[in-house]
Amino acid sequence: MPSKSACLRHMEAPGQLEGRMLQGQLLNAEKKLTPTPGSLPATNSQGSETNPIPPFSIPAKPGDQRPQAEANLITPQPPMRPKLERTLSLDDKGWRRRRFRGSQEDLAVQNGAGPCRGSIRDSAAQSSAYRRPLPCLSTSLQEIPKPRRSDSHSAGSSTSLDLLHREAAPGGGSPKLASLRASHTPPAMDLNIASSSLRTANKVDPEHSDYRLRMQNRLVRAHSSLGPSRPWSPLAGDDHSIQSARSSFSLLAPIRTKDVRSRSYLEGSLLASGALLGADELARYFPDRNMALFVATWNMQGQKELPASLDEFLLPTEADYTQDLYVIGVQEGCSDRREWETRLQETLGPQYVLLSSAAHGVLYMSLFIRRDLIWFCSEVEYSTVTTRIVSQIKTKGALGVSFTFFGTSFLFITSHFTSGDGKVAERLLDYSRTIQALALPRNVPDTNPYRSSAGDVTTRFDEVFWFGDFNFRLSGGRVAVEAFLKQNPEVDVLALLQHDQLTQEMKKGSIFRGFEEAEIHFLPSYKFDIGKDTYDSTSKQRTPSYTDRVLYKSRHKGDICPMKYSSCPGIKTSDHRPVYGLFRVKVRPGRDNIPLAAGKFDRELYLIGIKRRISKELQKQALKNQSSSAVCTVS
Repeated sequence: MPSKSACLRHMEAPGQLEGRMLQGQLLNAEKKLTPTPGSLPATNSQGSETNPIPPFSIPAKPGDQRPQAEANLITPQPPMRPKLERTLSLDDKGWRRRRFRGSQEDLAVQNGAGPCRGSIRDSAAQSSAYRRPLPCLSTSLQEIPKPRRSDSHSAGSSTSLDLLHREAAPGGGSPKLASLRASHTPPAMDLNIASSSLRTANKVDPEHSDYRLRMQNRLVRAHSSLGPSRPWSPLAGDDHSIQSARSSFSLLAPIRTKDVRSRSYLEGSLLASGALLGADELARYFPDRNMALFVATWNMQGQKELPASLDEFLLPTEADYTQDLYVIGVQEGCSDRREWETRLQETLGPQYVLLSSAAHGVLYMSLFIRRDLIWFCSEVEYSTVTTRIVSQIKTKGALGVSFTFFGTSFLFITSHFTSGDGKVAERLLDYSRTIQALALPRNVPDTNPYRSSAGDVTTRFDEVFWFGDFNFRLSGGRVAVEAFLKQNPEVDVLALLQHDQLTQEMKKGSIFRGFEEAEIHFLPSYKFDIGKDTYDSTSKQRTPSYTDRVLYKSRHKGDICPMKYSSCPGIKTSDHRPVYGLFRVKVRPGRDNIPLAAGKFDRELYLIGIKRRISKELQKQALKNQSSSAVCTVS
């Protein structure tokens, strides 16, 4: 054990202590440890006081009667000069308790903000820790701890002298030992915490005059360097783990580095983590794997005048939220197709983009999707069919658009069948021509080719929506239909559907095999006087009918769930009322080996729609300001 005088050396200044110890070790190693050949060195009784390294003493083995022979066999050698950094180091416990300053402490030193002064206990504990006497330095070779490699401090290769100088007080005081490091990171606390003893080390009291300034300076992004002296950022999580360095203010899902390194998204596997169309990505956007779909049809009667507002059409009040995908089919569309698409973009707003649009004569179809979802769509393909005898006249026919969303394939068909009360057979023929002539899909692979048929396009897709002006009428004549309409409409709708030609043909299985339709709770959508709520008052006296319909079909039963099926009685610019349906559709994960759309959309239309939307808002504000600034005068 070292003596009292050796322990008292810790009260001296760091420079004197180090110099005296180094000088004593070197002199004793050269003068007093030189052995005499053929003899053992004598033991000095005062070696513990004057020599920090005591001489060797070789204990005799029990039962050995030849000490002289043993001495002749072993020639004592001078001991190896110990490493200075280990000789002057602290004991093993003190060495392991040492730690470098964390990132929060570095920031506090740079900004000049010390620990929280609101707690008297904390300050007292810190002052007592700083006045704690250092453990005695090792003064004997037997007491020098064996070198151990510490994983947590393997990066630091400085000697103990440098460490003592680094931890020395700025005023030249004695070196300080850092406090013990916690085994795990303490939970974050609010700024308005009441208990002063529970405040974290680098919290600044709200009572300080520069509180706001300090907090603003600390709200910075994490530095690119991940070393221990990087500036601390509250946006980057705790300072003890790089794995938790992600923004807590972003709604974007974090991306792990190992997932990007794996590059599994190139394999096209359903189970690969990081796949663009895989299950993980689908769960981020649709946790229940159901997307919201809006499908609408409207025979515009070729009118150039568009409604003043399309809110009732695209944004019905029954829906609390907008849908993920909007599909609008038009028959006998207006002459300016671009103006119609611009109005749609203006109504839906900047959250939606035009994924694709197609036309076949006066048949239009537009697909608007949320701009966040354009990356998960395949290439959009379309095909057309003319059902008239004269193919140049494209007022009757069909237009089909298809694409794959994640792993679910969609087919949308809008049709305009042959008109006339008694031409049911012609309409059935139009249906047969359409399912046989639509050449879809082309480049996008079929998700389930084993259940597909070459003679029916509707069997080659997972989800099919067929909507349009099918021209099926209510049989029985105008007088009988009007008699039903004059009674309670909510009750008579079911009675009217018993005379519906389409319902009767679907029950026979002669048309729309496998298709379903949601329950109808609205009045017939055809034929109205333009601008009025009265049915046809011309000399033809056409029978009110449900000509405009939305039907759906799915490969998997229960994948499509209708939520709302209605018409828009407020839009009166045509003799037809628009009809729309809201659906919830099951979406499945897909493979990345399909041709993707790569985020394509109509950018020019997007900008035009946004500009028009802004200009209308400015006009409304200007009119409001003029009306509020008007002064009434009395003559």
